[in-house]
Amino acid sequence: MQKSLPPLPAVELRVPTEEDAWNWHRVFDDPEVMEFHGGASAEPSVYAELTARQRRHHAERGYCLYTMLDPADGAVIGFTGAQPWPHTDWGPVGEIEIGWRLGRKYWGRGYATAAARLALEHVRAAGVPHVVAMVDARNARSIAVTRRLGMRQAETFVSPVSRATGLCHRLDL
Repeated sequence: MQKSLPPLPAVELRVPTEEDAWNWHRVFDDPEVMEFHGGASAEPSVYAELTARQRRHHAERGYCLYTMLDPADGAVIGFTGAQPWPHTDWGPVGEIEIGWRLGRKYWGRGYATAAARLALEHVRAAGVPHVVAMVDARNARSIAVTRRLGMRQAETFVSPVSRATGLCHRLDL
C-alpha cells in the first residue's frame, strides 16, 4: 500500500513589486539559504534590478520569477517562477528555467513545490513547450522538488565561475 503524501500548503504568487527587492534581500540574507548561490545574499541593488527585470518578463512573456506569499499573513517567503536561462556561454542556453528560493523558516513544508506548480501554470498558458531547472548537485532539497514536479535529470554542467556541478532537469509542458 502506498503512503499518501500530506497536502501542499496554500501559497500565493504575485509579480514582484519594487518593495520586493528589499523583501527578497531580507528573506534570503541567511548563509544556509544562499549556500548554493554564492554563500551570501546579494546587495539590495541587485534585487532591485532583478525584480524590475521580472516585471518586464511578465509584461512581455506572461511569466516571471514571482514573489511567493504565505496567504495566512501575507508574508513574503521567497520566489519561484521562470525566466530565460541568464547565461550565454554555458548551461542550457536558450532555455526557459524554472527556479525557486525560500526563506529558511519555510523549508520542508511543501511551499516550493506548491508555488512552482502554480508558476508552471503561467508558463504553460504562455505557450512554453518545456522548462529546465538547474540545481547544484549537492542541493538535495531542490532535487527533491524537481522530482515532485515530474522533472527528469537530463544533463550535467559545471559552472565556470563556482566550479560546482549543476544538474539540468527537464519537464515537457
